Amino acid sequence: MIAPNTAAGAEADTDLPAVRKRTVFAWSLWDWGSASFNAVVTTFVFSVYLTSESFGPEQEVSAKLGTALLIAGVVVALFAPVIGRLSDAAGRRKTWLGINTAIVVACTALMVLVAPAEQYLMLGLVLLAVGNVAFEFASVSYNAMLRQISDNRNVGKISGFGWGMGYLGGIVLLAILLVGFIFPDVGWFGVTSEGAWNIRVAMVLAAAWFGIFAVPVFFAVPEIPVAAEYHGAGRGILTAYADLFRSVRNLWRTARQTLFFLIASAVFRDGLAGVFTFGGVIAARSFGFDSTTVIIFAIAANVVAGLATILIGMFEDRIGAKSVMVGSLTLMLFCGLLVFLLNPLGSWVFWVFGLLLCIFVGPVQSASRSFLARLIPPGKEGEIFGLYATTGRAVSFLAPAGFTLAVALGGSTIFGILGIVLVLIIGLLLLLPVGRRTTVAAG
Repeated sequence: MIAPNTAAGAEADTDLPAVRKRTVFAWSLWDWGSASFNAVVTTFVFSVYLTSESFGPEQEVSAKLGTALLIAGVVVALFAPVIGRLSDAAGRRKTWLGINTAIVVACTALMVLVAPAEQYLMLGLVLLAVGNVAFEFASVSYNAMLRQISDNRNVGKISGFGWGMGYLGGIVLLAILLVGFIFPDVGWFGVTSEGAWNIRVAMVLAAAWFGIFAVPVFFAVPEIPVAAEYHGAGRGILTAYADLFRSVRNLWRTARQTLFFLIASAVFRDGLAGVFTFGGVIAARSFGFDSTTVIIFAIAANVVAGLATILIGMFEDRIGAKSVMVGSLTLMLFCGLLVFLLNPLGSWVFWVFGLLLCIFVGPVQSASRSFLARLIPPGKEGEIFGLYATTGRAVSFLAPAGFTLAVALGGSTIFGILGIVLVLIIGLLLLLPVGRRTTVAAG
């Protein structure tokens, strides 16, 4: 195990007991399985399928998709910290992780019913939106578990391992589905593209993938105890909101740097999301990648991001989470600018510097999670990670707005990368003043 950069790290280095390693691995399998929703459903397969001409005019369908995801985002922003607080107080963190995971799996499986016709569009949008909300709620509980299986000596290493497993798990499943069902004219089990059954069957397998790999965490990680203040008290939504507002005021008074970190991380995390959201568009429009090449690049990008996240996570506890975030964001900015400046030299520019940029996306995401985890006192994890989700949703317009504005001003798609770079710069500048050892007040 790697020596940490905190006072607790003065203790002798010892390996985790075998049972703890098994617990960490079981916890990370949820990341491995849940990535099927991100990679297959929301990014590469189902959302693309919903915007196909089978469901109506492209512009109209895209607008409806955006509206559905916007509604889902608002629901998450309003309820994530409250759900996190209630699950913490009631000692039901694992219970709510199970409920929300089951909802995501069910929504994914039911996507098999979305046939390629306009009358099925609404069903597809509802399943996608509900799945997104449940996934975000589940992620709050899952992230909150990080402190149950780690301490300040290894939280960065464990967070990086889990996040890297997520990248790799999603890509392994995506590769299986592409080879087995989506690319061939006649796929496994005789499935063809007629009636879009190749896509629809892929959704069933994605649901099974998530469901199977989510199971171990429920056996390996114990439930948290009920908070003392929960006993004998009426704890409803309104009470939870009152407690939440009180906690935010308390953060402002006693742990302002933590509040600043929530804001800074929300901004740069939206920039990171923009890298993957618009990377394929830039590759296709500015570097001449066809659809197959875009998918191959996406797989390569996720693989290098996953491996880099695991590798850098092994050193994070020694060099510090903030150092990882600042260094990775800086190198991402450098690579992004090179992609823009060297664009006329051909597609190799995107392959080289685009992949280099993607190396640092995962480490920033993982270090952001572990940095926040170090700040939270026991019993507040769900609430603070709920705020983490809420602040992220609150600024989720930044990368799309930056990309769109830069393209409009520059006159071509390649200028969009400058919009994403600008969002990352703002996030980095907001992060720099944040202290390394700020602590969330327990009150």
